[in-house]
Amino acid sequence: MSSPATAPPAPNNLKRIVAASLIGTTIEWYDFFLYGSAAALVFNKLFFPDSDPLVGTLLSFLTYAVGFAARPLGALVFGHYGDRLGRKKLLVLSLLMMGGATFAIGLLPTHATIGTAAPVLLTVLRLVQGFALGGEWGGAVLLVSEHGDARRRGFWASWPQTGAPAGQLLATGVLALLTAVLSDAAFNSWGWRIPFLLSGVLVMVGLWIRLSVDESPVFKQALAQAETRASKAEPAPLVSVLRHHWRDVLIAMGARMAENISYYVITAFILVYATTAADVSKQTALNTVLIASAVHFAVIPAWGALSDRVGRRPVYLLGAAGVGLWTFPFFMLIDTGHFGSLLLAVTVGLVLHGAMYAPQAAFFSEMFATRMRYSGASIGAQFASVAAGAPAPLIATALLDEYDSSTPISLYVIASVVLTLIAVGVAKETRNRDLTEVAASAEDGRPGGTEQTASPAPKARTL
Repeated sequence: MSSPATAPPAPNNLKRIVAASLIGTTIEWYDFFLYGSAAALVFNKLFFPDSDPLVGTLLSFLTYAVGFAARPLGALVFGHYGDRLGRKKLLVLSLLMMGGATFAIGLLPTHATIGTAAPVLLTVLRLVQGFALGGEWGGAVLLVSEHGDARRRGFWASWPQTGAPAGQLLATGVLALLTAVLSDAAFNSWGWRIPFLLSGVLVMVGLWIRLSVDESPVFKQALAQAETRASKAEPAPLVSVLRHHWRDVLIAMGARMAENISYYVITAFILVYATTAADVSKQTALNTVLIASAVHFAVIPAWGALSDRVGRRPVYLLGAAGVGLWTFPFFMLIDTGHFGSLLLAVTVGLVLHGAMYAPQAAFFSEMFATRMRYSGASIGAQFASVAAGAPAPLIATALLDEYDSSTPISLYVIASVVLTLIAVGVAKETRNRDLTEVAASAEDGRPGGTEQTASPAPKARTL
């Protein structure tokens, strides 16, 4: 039987925990994606006006990439204290930091008002956003993974993952509404500020919900066990991760490559490609991403549930291979300039992306021991984002500028797919793993994560 610390929570409590993680991640991703959409649409004119349009877009995406550069630092800091102090406290802090930075962007003077100080301040606030998001993801998915029913861990842990398309949906929806009701002059003058200022209201709602949930029972149990060994000094979580889980960190980083690169090409770079190379209106491109994000939101829990039945690896590999095969048709459909073709291209791309993104939360959580899980999952996920998601719009825009063709961009995405297929291919299945058993093996000095054999007994599948 499960111990009290590891028994599954009551259904209502679990739903509240899932809701807290989902709403928090939705707000954080809303803030993060809002910047990406604004970078593609208006920041090149407002903060880099002396450049030609495509170069201005590149500079705008450079500040966008800066946010990714801060994410590994956020992963290290939040991971360390999240493994020492708990998941909940750090999730509250990340939400406040992200919301505050986004609200401040909405108040930021432009280049026309304060000159070069404007892009500098924009970059600083983007760094704060990236730092906060680097700590958000790991804590949100762990809070659910460590609370939920182990037999449905993939399904429940996939719900915080829907915060990404929900945030994309919300950010794109607000921008699409504003561009539809405002003239270009009004939107560029003051309308773009509204969605950033709206973040302040959303953060208050998210904060109220997050403060109402309990700390992870698996973490509480691990902390109690650590306190009984008080005479033996614990190494820093980062040291433990590199000692016991270095292979898992590399696998997580490789798994993120295709997932991260394909997502930002499909949702951020498309706003550049469709409006320049395919001569599609800004409103049409936004509407395409808006509708496809709604489908993305709906399919993620379904992919997560499938990973509970067939395993994390098969679903992940299916998504990676699918994205690779879809890359050339994706751009061919966009080149037609027809709304239906654009919608098909983006929707299929995001559905296939969801097959990687949905099992990722449970997959990464099951690799690491409890007292180093926040650090391990965050480091693996966020360090990869520097090489994957951060430069993806930059590289894609530069390739388009250099070759005036989508073929090099497709080859770039396919190269990332190959890396992901190799990483996930060498990983071991984690679906039946007991999170407390992973903790015991690694914290006793034996390798944990993918080196541990999955427990087949039903009782070993409790949290």
